[in-house]
Amino acid sequence: MKKILIVDDSPTIRRMIRASLHALSGIVFDEAGNGLEAIERLALGPVSLVILDLNMPDMHGKEVIEFVRSHQGYAGLPIIVLTTRKDEAVRQSVLAAGASLFLTKPFEPATLAQHVQALLV
Repeated sequence: MKKILIVDDSPTIRRMIRASLHALSGIVFDEAGNGLEAIERLALGPVSLVILDLNMPDMHGKEVIEFVRSHQGYAGLPIIVLTTRKDEAVRQSVLAAGASLFLTKPFEPATLAQHVQALLV
C-alpha cells in the first residue's frame, strides 16, 4: 500500500485532491494543514509521495521541500507542488529546491492522477 501525504491549508483543496485520486488502487491518504504538520506526518511513518501547497501558515512549502531534501531518508521522495502561484520564477525556484513537479491550481483531476501514477511507479 502506498501513502500519499496531501499538504494544503485548505480542507476543500485536500478533499478535491483526494477525490481526484480516488480511482488509483493501492493508495491510502494522509493530510496536513501546514508545513510543520507535514514534517510531523513524515516522521510518523513512510510516505510514497507528497502533494504540497506553497503558501501556508507556519512554514512555506519551499521550506518543506528544503527540509525534506536535507534528509537522506527522503532523498527520493517525489514531491508535487500544487499552487496558485503561476510565475516562472517561483516554478524555477521550487524545482531547483527539489520538487519533482510543479502544477498550478485550478488543476485537472485526470492530469493530477496521471502524474501521481507515473511518480509512484
